[in-house]
Amino acid sequence: MNTSKGGLPPRSNGQQGNNRQQSRPAAATQSAKSKTNKKKPKKRGFFARLMRLLLIILLVAVLAALGYAGYLYWKLDQGGFGVDQPVQAGHSASEKPLTMLLLGTDNRPKHPSNLTDVIMVAALNPETQSATVVSLPRDTYVELSGYKKTKINAFYSRFKSKEKTSGILAEDEMKTMMSKYLDIQVDYTTVLDFQGFRDIVDEFGGVDVNISENMCYTDSVDGTDINLKKGQAQLNGDKALDYVRYRKSNCSPATKPSDDFDRNKRQNEVLNSLIAQMQSLGGVLKIGKVLDAVDDNLQSDIENAQIKSMIATYWNISKENVEFVPVTGTWRSPYVYIDDKELDAAKKSLQDQIAGLSGTAASAAADSP
Repeated sequence: MNTSKGGLPPRSNGQQGNNRQQSRPAAATQSAKSKTNKKKPKKRGFFARLMRLLLIILLVAVLAALGYAGYLYWKLDQGGFGVDQPVQAGHSASEKPLTMLLLGTDNRPKHPSNLTDVIMVAALNPETQSATVVSLPRDTYVELSGYKKTKINAFYSRFKSKEKTSGILAEDEMKTMMSKYLDIQVDYTTVLDFQGFRDIVDEFGGVDVNISENMCYTDSVDGTDINLKKGQAQLNGDKALDYVRYRKSNCSPATKPSDDFDRNKRQNEVLNSLIAQMQSLGGVLKIGKVLDAVDDNLQSDIENAQIKSMIATYWNISKENVEFVPVTGTWRSPYVYIDDKELDAAKKSLQDQIAGLSGTAASAAADSP
């Protein structure tokens, strides 16, 4: 009869007992090694930890950017900046060049007016990531078939006064007139008053300019008090408005007067500085406040969806790719008579931008046989 338990083979010479005794210290040794390994994990390399940190920072930055873009788009939908209509198929800013008429009115609480002190036409091309901005003197004499002969800055005010009887918005009338005057199709009109300009400059923290001459002028009627000194300066909204508006002096001693051509140059200088401010990190984070600031001081017929497309398409446009074309002429009171050659050159600059022939592309095309 087999007396072994469970059918196991009989022990032989105590070897199995010895094996058990020998396995215990081996297991203890293995356990000790395991604990040692846990206590001393292998250190990550410096560059591995650095890359991990950079990836985390990048991820946070991307999420923050997406969140801010969403917030900005929401602000555009909530604010009265554009028109709540769809963009015509194939006409978004990312798909085709756009043209815009920019008007700056001298409307102020103490001086209500729809006269336009700033008249600019901008053409933007998504393929070349460039823009052309043509500025016209406010006193430009316009002689155009179908329109009364007068200063260019009076047309918007005239159209505004006739809106109720004509049934046509002044902004649409301006697009039609300026399209005919410059031989291009103007797509949109944006109107900004003095307070809106001040607010934009202030929200971006001011603009950096180089004041070429001392400027002094006061007017107790509308509260104007211009007093600027020659040299490099950072101007807040009020001072920046003084800088672009200054024309003549009534101070003692009098400062050098300024004509419409000088004003246009200063307008371009301020616009260039604003572009730099907008593209800085601080500027990006202030866009929401800027939209709040101009809500009551800006009118535009741009669709909300188009504004979003323009921001996405041109946010990183280089200052070097923005061409400013100030048109000059001869001053014979009370008008500026534009030089025909300069006007033709301005028209061609806009047309070239629309056609994608601006800058180096235009030069190459002109040099080709």
